[in-house]
Amino acid sequence: MDHFLLFALAALIVGASKGGLASAASLAVPILSLWMDPLHAAGVLLPIYIVSDVVGVWLYRREYSSRNLAVLIPAGLVGVILATFVAPHLSVTLTTFFVGLIGFVYSVQVALRMLRNAPPVPQPFDARRGAFWGVLAGITSFISHNGAPPFQFFVLPQRLPKMEFAGTTTITFAAINLFKLPSYASVGLLSGLDLRLFLAMAVVAMVGAVLGRRLSQWLPDHVYRALIEVILFVLSLYLMGEALIAWLA
Repeated sequence: MDHFLLFALAALIVGASKGGLASAASLAVPILSLWMDPLHAAGVLLPIYIVSDVVGVWLYRREYSSRNLAVLIPAGLVGVILATFVAPHLSVTLTTFFVGLIGFVYSVQVALRMLRNAPPVPQPFDARRGAFWGVLAGITSFISHNGAPPFQFFVLPQRLPKMEFAGTTTITFAAINLFKLPSYASVGLLSGLDLRLFLAMAVVAMVGAVLGRRLSQWLPDHVYRALIEVILFVLSLYLMGEALIAWLA
C-alpha cells in the first residue's frame, strides 16, 4: 500500500468533516491528487465518504435543520442527475474556478462586514434560493467532491446553531454521496478498489468522524464559525489557484 500516509490523512480529513468540520473534506481529493489522477482519487474516496456519512448521520441524527434538508436534498439529487449528463461536456478547470469563486465571494463579504464592525444579521431561510444552491452543490460535489462552497454560501448566512449547521451539512452530503454512487460505478470510477486499503481508510475515517464531532462540541460557537469560514476561504483560494495554474500551463 504505497503512499498510505496520504490515504490515511485524506480519510482522517473526510471523517473529521463528517463529524462537524464542514468543508474540510474538500481538501481530501487534492491531497491524493499529489500523486494520482484527480478523477481516480474521487473514485477511491467516494466509498470512504459514504462510510463516514453513516457515522456522521448517526452522530447528528437529532441535530439538523429539517427545512433546509427538505430543500437541499432533493435539489442535490437534481444536481447529481444534471452533472451525470453535463459533466462530460464541462470544462473541469472552469468549474473548479467557479466553485472557488463562490466561496471567495462569501469570504470577502464576511471580511468587509468585519471591517465595518457590522454585527452579523441572520438571513431568513428562502426555499427558492436553497433550491438553486442545492442543485449547484450537487453538480460540483459530483464533479470533484467540492460541494461545500455553494452549500455554505446559502446555509452559513442563516447563522444556525453550530451543531445544527454541522448536522445539516453532514446529512445533506450523505444523501448527495449516495446519489453519486450509480453514476460513479457506471463510468468505472469504483473499479479496482483495493479492499485492504478501503478497510484501513474506513477505520481511520470513522475515528476522524468521532474526533470531528468532539472538536465541534468543544469549540465555542464563534470560534467554530470562524474556523469553518477560514477553511472555506483557504479551500476557495486553492481551487481558484489550481484553475489559474491549469490555464497558464
